[in-house]
Amino acid sequence: MDLKQLLEIFDNGQPIEAGSDAHSLLVHYSNEAMRITAELNNAYHSPDEVRSLMAALTGREVDGTFTLFPPFHSDFGKNITIGKNVFINACCNFQDQGGITIQDGALIGHKVVLATVNHGFAPEKRQLNYPAPIVIGKNVWVGSNATILQGVTVGDDAIVAAGAVVTKDVAPGTIVGGVPARFLKTVAEAEREQEQGAA
Repeated sequence: MDLKQLLEIFDNGQPIEAGSDAHSLLVHYSNEAMRITAELNNAYHSPDEVRSLMAALTGREVDGTFTLFPPFHSDFGKNITIGKNVFINACCNFQDQGGITIQDGALIGHKVVLATVNHGFAPEKRQLNYPAPIVIGKNVWVGSNATILQGVTVGDDAIVAAGAVVTKDVAPGTIVGGVPARFLKTVAEAEREQEQGAA
């Protein structure tokens, strides 16, 4: 089994069973992710060096407009795709086996958790990992300490409030908050309120 086959398993939402060939390869890449993030997090690196380390972690080219403030943690690394003009603030944790896509212009706040894996609910299936992707749309702002769970798409221009736990898709141009996250208002409504408050 190779990385391409492992990613196909993840991308198809198939469970990974402990002791399988897929699980062994996952462990290999998880250890590689720990090595790369340890290097990233334990010394100062220039912005170009940070981008180079993120490219090594993800196995994909990282655009020159990407900015990351370490520390940063990932449990796999090879299923993260990052667009242009993306900013990720410090202390984020990405569980990316199921796939994390962050599109152009997104802002990810401090201590955000993106978790793409769930476990089986039945005790005898608890050791199985069930992956599903997270998609962060264009120009999305995810506030500090928010958690976004597997299978969630956050639509373009949306805002996830600080501390929110997002379990369902977020419509484009809306603001969600709370635990579990719920619709609060549209971005357009919030912008009007902000302008009125500044007047």
